Formats: sequence, C-alpha cells, structure tokens
Amino acid sequence: MIQYPAKIIFIKEEAVYDVEFPDLPGCLTYGETFEDAQINAAEALTGYLASIEVREQGIPSMTPIRQGEKNMYYISPETNVAFSIWLKKTRIKQGMTQKEAAEKMGIKYQAYQRYEKPETSNPTLKMLEKLQKLFGEKILAI
Repeated sequence: MIQYPAKIIFIKEEAVYDVEFPDLPGCLTYGETFEDAQINAAEALTGYLASIEVREQGIPSMTPIRQGEKNMYYISPETNVAFSIWLKKTRIKQGMTQKEAAEKMGIKYQAYQRYEKPETSNPTLKMLEKLQKLFGEKILAI
C-alpha cells in the first residue's frame, strides 16, 4: 500500500543505526540493531503520518528510491494508517466526496468517515469488498 524510503545508516561512534525519512521532515528514529531500527522506523512513520493526517496537513508524496542508492529501504506504516490514507487518496483521485462514497455504498456518512481516520479505521472484510467494488481497485486478494 504505502511505503516511504528511509535512510538507515550505522553510526560507529554511537553504535546505533540512525533512521531518517527524506520525504518527512523531522521523522527520525534509531535502533541498536538494524532490525530494531526498521521496527522503530515503522512506528515513527505510523505516528508521523497519523499525526499530519489528523491535523489535515496533507500526506507528503513519496520519492522512489533510485537504483543503486545506498542505505535506502522502504518502510510501511501500520495497516490502519496505511489503509485510511490509501482510502482517502483513492476517493479524492476519483473525484468523490465522503458523502458521495457513503451514499454509493449504502452506509451512513459518519460510518464512512471513520474508515478515513487512522485512529478509527478498522473495516470488516465485507466492507473491504464494498470499497473494492466502489473504487474498482483491489485492496486485498479477497
């Protein structure tokens, strides 16, 4: 779904792996091992994206990793945040309002709104099927 490139480099003097997201100013973390750095990066990314989404600041675009670029790795946020962001971007790309999407799905506007909020997004499989039908895009291999 959604992935952002992170630069993960080992800092000898501190014996840690520093993590920086070039597309997300101020989104930084570290780990004592490479694996810890990746886990912490996913947590930092999740918090960063959820925070800017809640404050309606707009989700920054992701710059793809260039071939041969060193120390760059794709990191994904937690599923609920990735899903809510994907859903909002997909709806907007198709020129629909939340109200229109809710009406076309036969659900209440407030119910649809919850799916686009990272802190409340938790759709059922049945709802995922409805969303796939509405947007004409695969969400999962259902």
